[in-house]
Amino acid sequence: MDQRTPPRLRRARAGPRGTFLGTLAGLLFALLLLLVLGLLAAVWLTAQSLPSFREMMRSPQGQSVVIRAADGTELITVGPSFGRWLSYGEIPPHMIAAMTAVEDRRFHWHPGVDPIGTARALLANLRAGRTVQGGSTITQQLARNLFLTNRQTWDRKIREAILALAIERRFTKRAILELYLNRVYFGGGAYGIDAASRKFFGHSAERLSLAEAAIIAGLVKAPSRYAPTADPARARERARIVLATMTDAGILSPAEAGAADVAAVRFAIDAEQGDVRYFTDWVLAELETLTDEATQPLEVTTTLVPAHQEAAEAAVHGRLPGGAQGAIVAMTTDGSVTAMVGGRDYASSTYNRAVAARRQPGSAFKLFVYLAALEHGLTPDDTVIDEPVSFGGWTPRNDNRQHVGPVTLRAAFARSINTVAAQLAARTGFETVASMARRFGITTPLDTRPAISLGASEVTLLELTSAYAAIANGGVEVRPYGIIRVTTASGELLYRREPHTPRVLVAPHVAQHMTALLRAAVEEGTGRAARIGRPLAGKTGTTSSNRDGWFIGFTPELVAGVWIGRDDARAVPGLAGGRAPAQTFQAFMGAALRGVPAGELDTEVAQDPFGLEPDAEVYGLRDNADPTIPAAPEEPLSEAWLDRALAGSEAAAPVEKAP
Repeated sequence: MDQRTPPRLRRARAGPRGTFLGTLAGLLFALLLLLVLGLLAAVWLTAQSLPSFREMMRSPQGQSVVIRAADGTELITVGPSFGRWLSYGEIPPHMIAAMTAVEDRRFHWHPGVDPIGTARALLANLRAGRTVQGGSTITQQLARNLFLTNRQTWDRKIREAILALAIERRFTKRAILELYLNRVYFGGGAYGIDAASRKFFGHSAERLSLAEAAIIAGLVKAPSRYAPTADPARARERARIVLATMTDAGILSPAEAGAADVAAVRFAIDAEQGDVRYFTDWVLAELETLTDEATQPLEVTTTLVPAHQEAAEAAVHGRLPGGAQGAIVAMTTDGSVTAMVGGRDYASSTYNRAVAARRQPGSAFKLFVYLAALEHGLTPDDTVIDEPVSFGGWTPRNDNRQHVGPVTLRAAFARSINTVAAQLAARTGFETVASMARRFGITTPLDTRPAISLGASEVTLLELTSAYAAIANGGVEVRPYGIIRVTTASGELLYRREPHTPRVLVAPHVAQHMTALLRAAVEEGTGRAARIGRPLAGKTGTTSSNRDGWFIGFTPELVAGVWIGRDDARAVPGLAGGRAPAQTFQAFMGAALRGVPAGELDTEVAQDPFGLEPDAEVYGLRDNADPTIPAAPEEPLSEAWLDRALAGSEAAAPVEKAP
């Protein structure tokens, strides 16, 4: 349009469409202006109502948590601890740098809310379809810790943002950092960096090294997950991420980051803490997912049975080979965890090997191989030939280098014959075996190459024991849990566990066939040392070069799993699943079930009337055969042959004869 056209004529020629768009734009601008003015007013009013700095310095009462056993016995009381308040000038500069680098890199220029971080987190969450990334600044976290809860709602996020903007208007950046570092929760009941430093390292935060500061800075993201009291290895790994982030931000040079030796940091552990803390630490992590209550004292009733816990501690402590660690977990067939021991001594190592350690299960993984075969139509009485086999260049070997020819599945499972397990896995498909393990709750990465049939992939003791519990439960899913009920100290019910609708994992006849195989392994096979004079099913596992020993088993009343090995994965001389782990299992189950009437295992498969004599896991995964153990003879096998095979072995304690 000619610029010389009068404005009134130009507007007339624009027509109704132009008038509407102009009106809409004006309304949107007015609405935006009102929102901005409303936000400014809300921030101003909030800033005026904020407590003074001195009032916010006062340590809160904090929340105490009483954890009780199933019978109401108090196990521990976890309460907050507060160290000395450190002024900004007393806080080590590398502590401040580590915290801002990992939690809020743009802290020094944003007004309390970081639009870049918020947009990035929103985009990541939209892509994932769930919350995978947070965009809260340090100021927002402080606002949440001081005035709000952790409930994930839009209303709370809006109030958090307004509070953060108000705090930034009222206080300086230095004051905000001082408040934050003295008030934020770092796990293990520690609030503030001084309490955290004293709890985890045994000294004031004024003396924090760079490596120690990186550990503390890494805890804020998930205190229960990364706290050294819960998982020292994970705390160190998280600290390395913090140091890398500081390097990426230009705060540290690569040489400075490399000189911060996280592995050399030593944690201070309270020697008064008993081994039940393995269980209570696990429960505290579970508690965070069950309630948002963050101020009222809590009473938590758990599934732990004191007699079972006492039996588990005695069994583990009395049978660990020199230099080895051990773990045991017990549960009922509804997933109720009744006992847990995660190591030789909680006071010297809080690392929970029952829950966090990932180790190769060896022949204990054959559960999934045989389940896949049974589901594909085989039965315990079907015959497979024990002979040399090879799969794509991989050749499984029986430890004694012997082959017995035709053998039933029952006999092969009882003796833990590797070549048969490999053939069954190849017949059903190695992917099928991995899928079966996933179906039964194994979440660790699984390598689907042929060696999966012999337990080459890693699992956790808790997950593997849960899988065996599902067989004891007739093929129905079992989800382990530790908390029955959560109430406030005044009696208000916050959480009660309700029975879930479990999935049927395999048909009942498959579970019954599998139970028959597991029973054969105990009564006539590699697990004989675990026998307790009542119906029992279970399986041994031994990994290459005697690095890990396992026994997982169950009666109708109780399921338990045992792992023994070294944290550095070095060989343990004489270790085999049928020796120390089976004996530990026997000691635990014998004590835990004392006085409990014996039930009958659910199996429709008749037991083989002929002895299936094993060789104390000579068919395991060890690299070299023990020349002192005689090779399996031709049929018939005899009780005397097994006794000779076990004689002279470190693990060959006298085996009680089956009643």
